[in-house]
Amino acid sequence: MAVPGDPPNGTPEGIGGGDDDFRSDEYRSVVFDEDFVRAARLQEYSAQERMGEHARAVRSRSLWSTGGSGSRTSTPGRGARQGMLLVLLIATAFAAAVYLGLRNPYVPPPGGPAEPFNSTVVPLAPSSTVPGGRPSDLYSNSPAADYRVGAAGITLPAVRRTHHFTDAQVVTALSIAKDYLVQSSLDPDILAGTASRPVRVLLDPDQLAQFDRSMTTPSGDGRHAATGWLVRFDPGTAVVADSRVRVNGMLAFEEVTPDLLEVITDHTFVYAVRPTTGAPAAADGASLFTIRRELRLRFDREDLGARRAELVSAYVMAGPQACSSDPAAGFRPLLAGAGPTTVGPAASDPYASGRPRRTAGLCGVLAQPEGPVATPVSPAP
Repeated sequence: MAVPGDPPNGTPEGIGGGDDDFRSDEYRSVVFDEDFVRAARLQEYSAQERMGEHARAVRSRSLWSTGGSGSRTSTPGRGARQGMLLVLLIATAFAAAVYLGLRNPYVPPPGGPAEPFNSTVVPLAPSSTVPGGRPSDLYSNSPAADYRVGAAGITLPAVRRTHHFTDAQVVTALSIAKDYLVQSSLDPDILAGTASRPVRVLLDPDQLAQFDRSMTTPSGDGRHAATGWLVRFDPGTAVVADSRVRVNGMLAFEEVTPDLLEVITDHTFVYAVRPTTGAPAAADGASLFTIRRELRLRFDREDLGARRAELVSAYVMAGPQACSSDPAAGFRPLLAGAGPTTVGPAASDPYASGRPRRTAGLCGVLAQPEGPVATPVSPAP
């Protein structure tokens, strides 16, 4: 009895006996299910497509085609949809990165902690008797005759941008440095020793503890001299006789690192002072006291935004003073009529305990001031 699928006239001779022969070969375990067929890289053309001239029997599947009967439609398959989703995600991430980069430009991190401040204060001893007189006369007969008065003597240099700092940032650094000089050298309360806050608010927070210790317990150890941070007169010795302080000097700037801008100041301040006790209006009661201050101030971008400075170092020469005096707490001028000092610096004991005075032994001689040259007068015939 024939079964469906058998040839109508039986199996020809020389040909295997149907499915049993195929099931006994090496492909017997392979099951050509629907998933296997759909995954094939080749697809057979339909009968109508094969009727065309020079038509091929099969065609390769497109990456965007499905494995089902609707392979000739434009609807992408699962793999195509996943690929499109991946491309979309990458494009979205790239667009977000560009947007965030434009909205939030990179800002370099702020600099590290501020360095400890170092100072050197050198007293200058007079080489002759200290002249006295009215402040106006003393100024007109001194090298400070052409100096400007007060803050007008602190002029800013020509401004140009650096490699990593803009013109505006350089101007800000210079203006903060000028404010520091004005507050620390010209403020009447600072000079009298009755205030320190106008200078304190201009300092980097990392230096405030060192500054406060210098104000309360000044020391000549190179880090805690009050006169390194500011100009202060010993209230028991002298007071300012004329508020019109004469000033002359310069400022310069340079970029020390991509994140740090440094300003260097070099100014001479000339004060008219008088004894703390005595008649303020005495005609010959005043004398001149000269201070040369060289400061180095540094600024990072955070300092510029907060309008504050990191004071790195100060080199100060001031006179006339006695070499034996310790100017760490306040300057002690030798006043009008005082003669040249012959006493050297205070003795230093290398065997003493505690921190030695770093400026011990440092003392200079104040040059004899040379006033304006007077026109010689011809003798009378």
